[in-house]
Amino acid sequence: MGIHQAANQLEQTKIDLKPRIGLLIIGIIMIGANLRAPLTSVGPLVTSIRDNLGISNTLSGSLTTLPLLAFALLSPFAPKLARRFGMELTLFISLILLTVGIGIRSIGGVTTLFLGTILIGLAIAIGNVLLPSLIKHNFARNIGLMTGFYAVSMNLCGAIGSGISIPISSLSGLGWAGALGCWGILSLITVFFWMPQLKKPFKSDKNEQTVQKVKNINLWRSGLAWQITLFMGLQSFIFYTVITWMPEILEQKGLNADEAGWMLSIMQLAVIPITFIVPILAGRLQSQRLLIVPPVIFLFVGIFGILYGRTLLIPVCMILIGVGVGTIFSLSMMFFSLRTQSTHEATELSGMAQSFGYLLAAVGPVLFGGLHDITHSWTIPLLMLIVVSALIFIVGMRAGKNEYVTTH
Repeated sequence: MGIHQAANQLEQTKIDLKPRIGLLIIGIIMIGANLRAPLTSVGPLVTSIRDNLGISNTLSGSLTTLPLLAFALLSPFAPKLARRFGMELTLFISLILLTVGIGIRSIGGVTTLFLGTILIGLAIAIGNVLLPSLIKHNFARNIGLMTGFYAVSMNLCGAIGSGISIPISSLSGLGWAGALGCWGILSLITVFFWMPQLKKPFKSDKNEQTVQKVKNINLWRSGLAWQITLFMGLQSFIFYTVITWMPEILEQKGLNADEAGWMLSIMQLAVIPITFIVPILAGRLQSQRLLIVPPVIFLFVGIFGILYGRTLLIPVCMILIGVGVGTIFSLSMMFFSLRTQSTHEATELSGMAQSFGYLLAAVGPVLFGGLHDITHSWTIPLLMLIVVSALIFIVGMRAGKNEYVTTH
């Protein structure tokens, strides 16, 4: 009788888990949707924010840099928070913090603008670090597919954020504050969708007991971990530099503000099919080196096209840049899982890569703008991005090799 009861309980547990797994997948996708849109929606509105609040170009430019510094500051601590409170609860708190930050940023004052921006950066940093390891823990047999789902969601909403900011701000009475505040609705909805995950966490669908016997090492001393970190950081260097400065570059090439904003959207929309396909391909390959070459070529062609090409070619160039950075980003997220042997290692590697990586990314917009101020031209700054693309290829060939950070 006891055996039958146990069997019935086990069967009932399987039935109960099905809807919860579905909610987990939806929750992951929705968290992904919140990881870029609150940031990409700022770029097209920088001029309006600057003029409305009477702040300097330096301060308005820091609206992009501050979240990256927040990423760098909090990312190393996110794994510790997850071990202390659990990944599900830590992500839940980060969603609440994100909603509060968006609300504060949208009040309309200078102080609240920057305070809210910092809170948003801290909240997104937690999601950036924990989501790849959460996927590894709960979907170890489908890492590529799940990574593709959340990457598509992130890039889709990021693209929408860039494209609709100015149209929303133009609506009666909303302005830049209302356009930025709209994203608090999405984060608040995500809070409610994530609440079921605060119950007893799932057990990993992969037995990691043997993996835990692997001797832990300090990843900051691992050459492979540093290659992955640089791969991630250099990609972010290019992405956030382009998000910050490309609208102004395109306006000087003859586009108006709306058209420049939509060019950023086109760039990010082009990423969507790539960010779904690349993780699946990467998960099926032992070595990902072959996947490193095409995106670097796309970056070369796209950046040179913006620099020397005709205005009619700008959409094509933006698509190439988008596909390039999107492919590299997807590979970075996959390396956190593919180059580690446990959820703990994946979380630590994600924290390391996103800490130093986003610190490097924070330098990008400032250095790019500084070179423009010195040279009074966009040529040298854009050529700098070509050099960075070449460095991505060098470190990517090492990061794509089939080995683990703890055993290479």
